[in-house]
Amino acid sequence: MKEKHRFAIPGIGMRIIKSAIAVALCMVVNTIRGEGGMVFYSQLAALWCIQMYRSNTLTNALQRVTGTVVGAIYGLIYILIYPHFIVNGVYSNVYNILFVFTGVLLVIYSTVLINKKQASYFSCVVFLSIVINHIGDVDPYKFVWNRFLDTMIGIIIGVVINNMRFCLKPDRETLFISGVDDILVDKDNKVSAFSKVELNRMIEDGMRFTLSTVRTPASVLEPLSDINFKYPIIVMDGAALYDIKNNEYISVFVISPDTAKELVEIIKEYDMYPYINVIIDDTLLIYYGDTKDDVNQNLVREMRTSTYRNYIKREYPCDEKVVYIMLLDTDEKIDAFHNRLIDLEYDKILKIISYPSQKHRGYSYIKIFNKNASKDRMLMYLKTNYGITKTVTFGTVLGKYDVTVKKNSFNEMVRMVRKEYEPFPWIRERA
Repeated sequence: MKEKHRFAIPGIGMRIIKSAIAVALCMVVNTIRGEGGMVFYSQLAALWCIQMYRSNTLTNALQRVTGTVVGAIYGLIYILIYPHFIVNGVYSNVYNILFVFTGVLLVIYSTVLINKKQASYFSCVVFLSIVINHIGDVDPYKFVWNRFLDTMIGIIIGVVINNMRFCLKPDRETLFISGVDDILVDKDNKVSAFSKVELNRMIEDGMRFTLSTVRTPASVLEPLSDINFKYPIIVMDGAALYDIKNNEYISVFVISPDTAKELVEIIKEYDMYPYINVIIDDTLLIYYGDTKDDVNQNLVREMRTSTYRNYIKREYPCDEKVVYIMLLDTDEKIDAFHNRLIDLEYDKILKIISYPSQKHRGYSYIKIFNKNASKDRMLMYLKTNYGITKTVTFGTVLGKYDVTVKKNSFNEMVRMVRKEYEPFPWIRERA
């Protein structure tokens, strides 16, 4: 049966509300001015300044001011020379075309000279609004001034409204920690645009946010590289703490070379091919061998295409500290190997996890870590070294996390984080 897709009506976001408020305020100001300006220009400027990220607000405002000034100056020059080309009360259309052509060239080139190329569009809009619609006005100078004033009014309103908060004081003390699979990243390894935008907006505003996952840094970066993490993320089920911003491992629990060598010898007895993950100079290297198994061949072929992974087809050198060892094989082999490790009491010195593959029926994974590798222990390290006293965790397992999120309800975690970070007066605090 084909999966049914329900049509979901999106809610009205704060950016929409702020845009409407800004437009209405422009009309209020224009009324106070006695309808002396052209509110349309104020509204355009205000809307341009209503941005999702506050850091973009000032940038866009400066672009709009620069564009208005440049366009107004050239529009004024045009107005000044316009009367000199009227012969017998008639202004040649040829002159008009020539001057407009030249004016646009100069306007755009001027923005290039002052290194404000992004403002060229607004400069042209202002220039053309003057020379096309207002040549012949009784007082063209007044129009140029009003045009500039209208824009400044809109910019001020837009910047003020965009920086207004409609919630209580944001919680910049708590570290919010989320899982990845089934909560943020979907089965196609994608993150919704909503989640990316909202997380980046709150992180930019000062929210403390990080991830805790069984994935490697490479597996996290593929779908989440657009999110501007400022705190290290817990990866490999707590075996490492990775700083995405500085591309370095802050803390790592490793398996000794001697123990890793012993494990490799046992793996050979079962005719399996391990993926041995080693960190050298903050780079994760994955040693693997040649295999005739189609599932493993496809896995390597797929993973090697990633720019975040470093696969090395050779024997493990046996002198490097291992972060973890992974195997993918039939359920029977993985179960037998797992039982053998328990019989040899490796489970007392190592952390061993096995689980069925969701993608390959009849196959299972097994991952082997340092015994001390745990998300809770790595979170404690993160709190101690970054001065964090309060945390809120989000996950899908009931009772394991502070906030339980329904599995596969993507975007829900981000909405919950938003309620915790910037609560509104009418929303009750979490119990």
